[in-house]
Amino acid sequence: MQKVEKAKADAYFKTRTTLVVIFLAIGFLVSFGVVAFAEFFAQFSFMGMPLHYYMGAQGAVVMFVVLLFLNAIISDRVDKKFGIDEESNVRISGGKTLDH
Repeated sequence: MQKVEKAKADAYFKTRTTLVVIFLAIGFLVSFGVVAFAEFFAQFSFMGMPLHYYMGAQGAVVMFVVLLFLNAIISDRVDKKFGIDEESNVRISGGKTLDH
């Protein structure tokens, strides 16, 4: 595995931490925001059900699955941007030694 310079590692860590905080905040808003504003959402319907009921029963779970996929996709892009992706490591360490 190649060594990563400290500035690059710090930027990578900050980017990944920011992503985790954003995804956790979205998850929190979906989970507890629907409950907090249930009366407001009750006036809307989705697929014949009140929106607050649908979001509590189905929507939050669907949103978490969507967030998982988005996190995986965005994380892969961040890894590639910083050169920490699996393909780079396989290319570099493919059974050969590097002299630096």
